[in-house]
Amino acid sequence: MDKTAKFSGWLKLFFRVHLTLILLLVSATVGFSQPRVVNNVIDENIRSEKMNFRLVQVVENLEHPWAIGWLPDGRMFVTERPGRMHLIDGNRVTRLSNLPPIHYQEDQRTAPQGGSQAGLLDLVVHPDYENNGWIYFTYSSPGDADGVSARRATGTALARARLNDAATDLTDLQVLYTMMPRTQPGRHYGSRIIFPGDGTVIFSIGDRGLRYPSQDLTNPAGSMIRLLEDGGAAPDNPFIGMAPGNLRPEIYSFGHRNNQGLAINPVNGDIWATDHGPSGGDLLYKIEMGNNYGWPQVSFGREYTTGEHIGIGRQAPGVTPPAHVWEKSMAPSGLTFYNGTVFPAWNGNLFAGSLLREEVYRFEFENGQPVLKEALVTQKIGRIRDVRQGPDGFIYLATDEGNGGIYRLEPVR
Repeated sequence: MDKTAKFSGWLKLFFRVHLTLILLLVSATVGFSQPRVVNNVIDENIRSEKMNFRLVQVVENLEHPWAIGWLPDGRMFVTERPGRMHLIDGNRVTRLSNLPPIHYQEDQRTAPQGGSQAGLLDLVVHPDYENNGWIYFTYSSPGDADGVSARRATGTALARARLNDAATDLTDLQVLYTMMPRTQPGRHYGSRIIFPGDGTVIFSIGDRGLRYPSQDLTNPAGSMIRLLEDGGAAPDNPFIGMAPGNLRPEIYSFGHRNNQGLAINPVNGDIWATDHGPSGGDLLYKIEMGNNYGWPQVSFGREYTTGEHIGIGRQAPGVTPPAHVWEKSMAPSGLTFYNGTVFPAWNGNLFAGSLLREEVYRFEFENGQPVLKEALVTQKIGRIRDVRQGPDGFIYLATDEGNGGIYRLEPVR
């Protein structure tokens, strides 16, 4: 080979390598745009029954955000389901490192029933953060290489960690609980977290798409899990010491399908949850220790394919009835009670997000029972994944979209 041909070959290789690097960089930039703080007014004046408000986007370029949380000083956490956690301080967005291994299935086309639901899920800052510094979060934990495919065997896990001094990394990471057995369907992980104020933490695990574990007290799927804040089953949980001896001590309530809304009424401490039905029959109910909520023997929905009713009926002895049923699917998500002063007419109201209908439902309480009053922000910003009250008294929404965002409701005087 002469020198000219050899030089030409090296030149072609040089350009191929650099073109590949450029394409990879562009692909990464397009796929994972840096979240950005904005102030985009979506609607100046949205009318509702008691309060008019405007809708403002405050963060953009988020990939399937799942949860919002705040530190006492007002800094905001946001989780993204692909496995990223961000801390937002003013206009600065920092992606935190040192998360545990998280299962996330990027190719949604290959996942069952239209998409994987795995990834980084809920986040709640401990109520006594100023003294202990703990941040709690849930996620889908990948399986071990024990003969089951590590790519597909997963389970809901709860962990806690602290921020390092530079607020760039998680530190003191502790995995407090991992659902066992891990299973293969990539759906119905739950999961929301609450602190009832008695030294315990409660979080939800879905039925993992298998249905039968929800009535099996030897399996944590389809249950509310109650642990001590540093891990381990709360010693007064309802099924400890009951025969047979293999009942799971961490189970607080059971018969759930896929709870993705969980909130505590700040007035009386009651715990409320929303639960996904199948085709129709989404539910809102009060959570009580030891109660059975019926799934799948009792349901309000139908099979996706045949349209046949699921279970033996809509009620049964020993099954706690729901307080509200959405007969047509709305796909419930975030849930929060409002107790601020920014929206005084909404004080004491319960707000429930909807993925499918892309709206937020406002409930008032009459004789201790929630009564649906209206739907808000219908199809204005996309699938509502989370609904939270911020420390500033505003209501915040997260949208479960490939280019999702955080939005704020602000009163119009």
